[in-house]
Amino acid sequence: MNPVQLSIFANRLSGICDEMGALLRRCAFSPNIKDRLDFSCAIFDAEGELCAQAAHIPVHLGSMAYAMRDLVTGRDWQPGSLLVVNDPYLGGTHLPDVTVVAPVFHDTDVAPVAFAVTRAHHANIGANAPGSMPVSRHLDEEGVVIAPQWLRRDGRWVMTLVRTLVGDGSLAAPEQSPRFGDFVAQASACEAGARWLGSLLTERGLTWFTDGVAALNAYGERLTGQLLSELPDGDYRFTDYLDDDGQGTRDIPVAVHIAVRGDRAHVDFSGTGEQVAGNINCPLSVAAAAVYYCFRCLLPASVPACAGLFRPITLSAPEGSLVNARRPAAVAAGNVETSSRIVDAVLGALAPALPDRIPAASHGSMNNLAMGARAADGQGEWDYYETMGGGMGASARGPGLSGVQTHMTNTLNTPIESLEQHYPLRVWRYALRTGSGGAGQHRGGDGLVRELEFLAPAQVTLLTERRTHAPWGLAGGGSGAAGENMLDGERLPGKTTFVARPGDRLQVASPGGGGWGVNPVDEPGSLTD
Repeated sequence: MNPVQLSIFANRLSGICDEMGALLRRCAFSPNIKDRLDFSCAIFDAEGELCAQAAHIPVHLGSMAYAMRDLVTGRDWQPGSLLVVNDPYLGGTHLPDVTVVAPVFHDTDVAPVAFAVTRAHHANIGANAPGSMPVSRHLDEEGVVIAPQWLRRDGRWVMTLVRTLVGDGSLAAPEQSPRFGDFVAQASACEAGARWLGSLLTERGLTWFTDGVAALNAYGERLTGQLLSELPDGDYRFTDYLDDDGQGTRDIPVAVHIAVRGDRAHVDFSGTGEQVAGNINCPLSVAAAAVYYCFRCLLPASVPACAGLFRPITLSAPEGSLVNARRPAAVAAGNVETSSRIVDAVLGALAPALPDRIPAASHGSMNNLAMGARAADGQGEWDYYETMGGGMGASARGPGLSGVQTHMTNTLNTPIESLEQHYPLRVWRYALRTGSGGAGQHRGGDGLVRELEFLAPAQVTLLTERRTHAPWGLAGGGSGAAGENMLDGERLPGKTTFVARPGDRLQVASPGGGGWGVNPVDEPGSLTD
């Protein structure tokens, strides 16, 4: 393929992923998917290697790219089959992120030639705590663990699994549950993507597809190799810290050693803390997603997402460490908080090699808030989960953005109108946290402040970071302000669960981003002074 043909090929595949995402959003029931867009869509080849993805959630897509081969090979795929999985140790990330896979067949081929895949965050996956993001110590406390298995077979739902997913075995028709609607939306997006790709193969032929994927991967590998060859050969190291695991262990190191040799790089996590009792552990696929994301950010925006892009990068981590945990370690916050700290560590290591391109640390926490109630005493059951943005780190190119999601997440906020319509909550304040960005020649972006009033009793969980270890600055820039969690004016730990009463007010203030460069003029009044 010539460059123009290759660009058309890549965009036709990514266009299918975009359409899958649009369908999933419009068919979903929960605000977490239809409003916050906490989902991702991608296409993989017959070997489970990434061919294309939409610009959705980095931690979803990088982890799928790392683990999909083991999910799709060696299975009895048939038309009308859908595979589902959320097991973090068998290709997932954390239990709320459920992956659905549809095969793509061509003509009389008995084996799939590709796969259409969606991954979406379900606010209720069966944990005892509403929102399915508990302050947990064991994987089984976090919800239903789904090993890879058939969700549909011969076009029919596997109803025993459906009842498990819906979480109420007493329902005569579990498929009528709104909770099941999100799984239907995922299935529909996968099957539509498979049809669209199948139509494209009928139009252009299988050889066009396989040759195009090979050319795309070769192109991606050349681009990443060129990036690495422009870095000085050397060993780059950085250690950052997680505040705590919610179970008493504090100041947990995430250590990175990047060895650059020619057009190849190896990322090693030796020196990272051992897996902990709390839920900030993560499988190696999540660590891979964070590493891939960092290098992807250094490539041109137009670079197609494909498996070849990541071939020049290898990684390793001690088994049983925080970033390569052993079953049954709890992982609910590893996917969201530890992945964010891995990004900080990788970017911190690369800063000496690319001082004009690497930014200071961003807010470094998804500021997870999960809450809801179980049906009791006449109160309706509800589950809600959201993440909150913060300040972006500044760089040599300019100040950081304020009040945005950064790095491993790419979700929207839930609109206040939707939040108050669906749940017994009132939003009293949603504003920039002025002055929370780190000082410097270029200031870090400001965090956010969000204040909610509970209109009914609720069980609430907070899983937040950067409450003690503030986002660092670069080139003499100041740190961003650490985050704060408050209930009726009383400070809360970064990771906690509690029962809220009607009239209680919860305020979450997210961290600011780190500043860049020495500020020639003092700026009194900053939260970070």
